[in-house]
Amino acid sequence: MKQLVNSLKGDKGIWSFVALLALFSFMPVFSASSNLAYIGQGNGNTLGYLVKHLAHICIGFAIIYWVHKVPYHYFRAISKVGLPVVWILLAYTLIKGTVIAGANASRWIQVPFIGITFQTSTLASIVLFIFVARYLSKTREKPIEFKASLWELWLPVFFTLILILPANFSTTALIFCMILMLTFIGKYPLKYIGIIIGSGILFLAFFVLLSKAFPDSRFFSRVHTWESRIENFSTDKPDEDDYQIEKAKIAIASGKIYGLGPGKSVQKNFLPQSSSDFIYAIIVEEYGLLGGLGVLTLYLLLLFRFVIASHKANTLFGKLVVIGLGFPMIFQAMTNMAVAVELLPVTGQTLPLISSGGSSIWMTCFALGIIISVTKKEEEIAQELKDAAKREEALQKLIDRELEEEDLIEENYSIEDKATNPMHAVLNK
Repeated sequence: MKQLVNSLKGDKGIWSFVALLALFSFMPVFSASSNLAYIGQGNGNTLGYLVKHLAHICIGFAIIYWVHKVPYHYFRAISKVGLPVVWILLAYTLIKGTVIAGANASRWIQVPFIGITFQTSTLASIVLFIFVARYLSKTREKPIEFKASLWELWLPVFFTLILILPANFSTTALIFCMILMLTFIGKYPLKYIGIIIGSGILFLAFFVLLSKAFPDSRFFSRVHTWESRIENFSTDKPDEDDYQIEKAKIAIASGKIYGLGPGKSVQKNFLPQSSSDFIYAIIVEEYGLLGGLGVLTLYLLLLFRFVIASHKANTLFGKLVVIGLGFPMIFQAMTNMAVAVELLPVTGQTLPLISSGGSSIWMTCFALGIIISVTKKEEEIAQELKDAAKREEALQKLIDRELEEEDLIEENYSIEDKATNPMHAVLNK
């Protein structure tokens, strides 16, 4: 175990906070899965769900370990090649997507021969963020032309978002906001960012209008759900989402300061998504306000480490990669918590590293592996400089010692002749 820990490179703070979040996730998932166990198996045995979550976490950490060994600049080229592959996967998901747990949105595809479902939008977001970071780092040395950036940057971005939008509006909005943040940090001109925001709003309005013109189309089937969620959030009209929010608020109110205790949640039996979308409500119910603030603090500390890692990166691409992959992770966590306390409408975003799930955990770990790879590079550079300084110091000590020995020899074996008669030495012979 000690040898394994020593083999972990990169920012130890990121490793620590990720491990703490993953370890903490077992108790809430084990407790909140009772509802799924009663519905799926009829016996309420949650041990199977705990073992499944353990397998997902172990595979996730294996992904982090292997990805963090890959030099992060390799992903620069992979993002350009991977984007067309992502488009194919997203298009296939729209056409042949699998419905999970009764959801009417086709967001998953099933991997052949394995039976594992995979949410393609999570992979698409990672590839897209790296692609944007690559473009911004490439164009840093010359002025950006808006017309050229439309073809090279925004056309691939909007095409990817169009393929995600029909099935998952919240993920599309999250990716779009994070890309805008990334371009702002990457010194993309503000006036162009304003044009892109306006274009995005116009396209969304056009998409909604098309859904009104073709209400029976499968392509626009989720628009009514978006509208009802926004309407129910702004009014008191009851529906299924309002039911979930009410149960989440009851769970949070029941937790008070110290909580009901691990495994003693009551609302987990009524919340349909208690182990995924609304797991934060179960955490607060069982561990109280202190537990909820503790989870929030861990995510904020992880954000702090991302900021430090971005600051230490010696290349613009490395800085943008850390921001582009790290910040969306924290923003997704904040969105999940905000939904649980009814600060935002229901979005379907999971709590990273804590909610149960396979592909969401693995893609989060994949992004973390790339971030740690960036910090590993800086750690290697710092170690090389430290080793070079040690070698230089050792060489200087060796030179000083040689000079001291030469001075000593000159003192003991002086060839200066102090005799008055030059032939004195010969005459004595």
